[in-house]
Amino acid sequence: MRICIFGAGAVGSHFAVRLALAGHEVSCVMRGPHLEAVKSRGLTLRVGDARFNAKVSASADPAALGPQDLVISTLKATSVASLASGLRPLLRDDTPVVFAQNGIPWWYDIGLSADHPATPDLSFLDPGGALRAAIPRERIMGGVIFSSNEVIEPGVVANLSPDRNMLVVGECDDRASDRIAKLRAVLEGASIASAPPPQIRETIWAKLLTNMSMSVLCLLTGQTARAVRDEPALQQVIPRLLDEANAIAQSCIPTVKRVTRSGPAPEHKPSILQDYELGRAMEIDVLVRAPAAFARAAGLSTPMLDLIAGLAMQKARDKGLYKAG
Repeated sequence: MRICIFGAGAVGSHFAVRLALAGHEVSCVMRGPHLEAVKSRGLTLRVGDARFNAKVSASADPAALGPQDLVISTLKATSVASLASGLRPLLRDDTPVVFAQNGIPWWYDIGLSADHPATPDLSFLDPGGALRAAIPRERIMGGVIFSSNEVIEPGVVANLSPDRNMLVVGECDDRASDRIAKLRAVLEGASIASAPPPQIRETIWAKLLTNMSMSVLCLLTGQTARAVRDEPALQQVIPRLLDEANAIAQSCIPTVKRVTRSGPAPEHKPSILQDYELGRAMEIDVLVRAPAAFARAAGLSTPMLDLIAGLAMQKARDKGLYKAG
């Protein structure tokens, strides 16, 4: 199968190696020193003491890679708009595109079931409607990544969650299609777990519950998730914030499992804090602003979320890493 990973940073590079070693013809859209290293030495995945190397095609120009059977976008939400112009050379008539990102995706309201509550205006996730104009509904697949990775040097990515590497996928309208079944088989064959979700948006919200609460607290404090969970000064704050996050998610998908403070908390910095420290554009809109919009649409009072959202926006804006659309 010809598979293109569009935006192969840490997690995309990890998946690229696994898919290539499983026998697929893998190409990557990437840039900078990472691209140059991959072109000369291939792509290396480190899992503990083990090292896996794979030869993949790589370019900053999608047109150099040719038509694909599948495109998996692992771009961060702040960069996903580049797909509007970059995808076309990669597409055959029936090529699907998996949008695997954190937070509320730009396509959230496309293919919604009739019983889903009305969504707020999410046009700020796709300014000018460029993605909607370029990518028709029939190509869209949702994806949610559960995998912790880090590019430790150009061309080398380390997997930090050897027991939890998963890409949950689903059609945007949650139908059980042959292509989704085939994709899950491809992922499982490459040692990337891919259990079928009841609804793809349920999985989106399940992951977002932690990102919109604990991860934002990590950003504001500069601490790891475990340090935030164990911080005495936050013992009364965290439950209130999680109660609000759970209420927002369950106003959309009642079956979303509640997240509590007693859940696992890894000793690492979430991506939103990493982005801040590295001076990269931050996923404020999809992790904070969009959930706040859902809260308003549902008539929910969320003073804790409103407070940390405002602080996160100001912190990112003061460093030039966020500009509200």
